Amino acid sequence: MSPWTGTVALITGASSGLGRQLAGELGRRGARVGLLARREAELAEAAREVEAAGGRALPLPADVGDVAAVRAATARLHEAFGPVDLLVVNAGVGGSGPVERIDPERHAKVIRTNLLGAIHAVGCVLPSMLQRRSGKIVAVSSLAGWRGLPGTAAYSASKAALSTYFESLRVDLRSHGIRVTVVDPGFIDTPMTAGRSGLPLLVPVDVAARRILRAAERGAPTLAFPWPLALSLRLVRLLPARLYDPLAARAAWFAFQPAGGRPRSRPNP
Repeated sequence: MSPWTGTVALITGASSGLGRQLAGELGRRGARVGLLARREAELAEAAREVEAAGGRALPLPADVGDVAAVRAATARLHEAFGPVDLLVVNAGVGGSGPVERIDPERHAKVIRTNLLGAIHAVGCVLPSMLQRRSGKIVAVSSLAGWRGLPGTAAYSASKAALSTYFESLRVDLRSHGIRVTVVDPGFIDTPMTAGRSGLPLLVPVDVAARRILRAAERGAPTLAFPWPLALSLRLVRLLPARLYDPLAARAAWFAFQPAGGRPRSRPNP
């Protein structure tokens, strides 16, 4: 019998990509899964996949940026399946582009979804975990949070904040019997990366989901993959700014060249 059999799980960002794959994997292991995301039609499809795999599912249409909606969704899940044993904070949006096209509203949306959405979810689930002195929380962050990567100011910032937020919770909650796993993946083959060429070490979404569930099962504090990319970024974190900045600027110049036409001026080294 799987250790996830009978587990009540809540996954944010469950309508597609990694969240949907995680829901299906948990369904195959006999879990009861609440699927939270904004898109109702996609949620219904994901719920059918979970139940076809052998689990039970409850679609929970809600925007993680709306704490009242998340609270109501959590209450519905509790009423249907019971208190949450596993929370997977996965909802996220990307955002990249050259600095000349910074959009404050777009950046605010990235922060609201990736960071505040996670805070809303954990805030709604944590009280019952504390009362029972048990539970697991998985925070899907990113290697992009390890350093300010070119062209991803809001995304890198949101993931860096997410990782440190849940690192603090991991320390605080250890004595309460609650385990927190912070996951820092590289590029995963999902709709977020679709259509982007040249992504290094792209990980199939099913492989990523299984790695994450294995880490959560054993209560690992962190998980970073794929290891070659994680190792490279660990080394990059050690570079002083005077070395990192020109290297990162050169990478940004290549990343944001227009497709055809006259290239932009090369940045000063």
